[in-house]
Amino acid sequence: FFNEEATFQIHANCVSVIKIFACTQVLLICSLYLLLDCLGSAVFSPIKADIVGNITKIKAVYDSNPTRFKTLQHILEAEKEMHGSEWPKVGATLALMWLKRGLRFIQVLLQSLVDGDKDENNPNLIRVNITKAYEMALKKYHGWFVQKLFQVSFLKKIISDFLKALSRGREVKEEECLDKVRQFLVNFTATIDAIYEMYTKMNAELDYTV
Repeated sequence: FFNEEATFQIHANCVSVIKIFACTQVLLICSLYLLLDCLGSAVFSPIKADIVGNITKIKAVYDSNPTRFKTLQHILEAEKEMHGSEWPKVGATLALMWLKRGLRFIQVLLQSLVDGDKDENNPNLIRVNITKAYEMALKKYHGWFVQKLFQVSFLKKIISDFLKALSRGREVKEEECLDKVRQFLVNFTATIDAIYEMYTKMNAELDYTV
């Protein structure tokens, strides 16, 4: 998965241009939702579907006027002016709010694996890593039922199986795979952090549960 050149070619503009990102660049890295397939559990299908749906909504707004909506901040500012009191719970602003949470889940999961977080009693299981990612990125926005689904969905997932899936089934040493993930996370993490910062500065964050 991380051998694909496009995965690593996240433009410097995504990080350096004042937290204002070219839409085409951000939508490119959002293809990482495919990483959820590597977890192999049906419970992640809603997250994947949510990410795909939100990407589609953002892209539709961008495609409606690429000149006007060159960056994500341009979209948020335009929708704030357009929708008044309904903003930010509307349009691409709402879609990006949920999209960044899904991407944060992926980022924290990968970072936890790179950091070597493990269950001392079951060091081969990925449970600790997914739990950390879920609690940091998504749990507070989910109701009781969805939270319980997550708790039972990944009890037996094996770290080595996940890393092998990331390597598309190729026999790659675990440390080699983690090193590629580590390289990837540098720009990916900075990009997500900056999108979160943009939402904070624009007072566009919402805390309702689903």
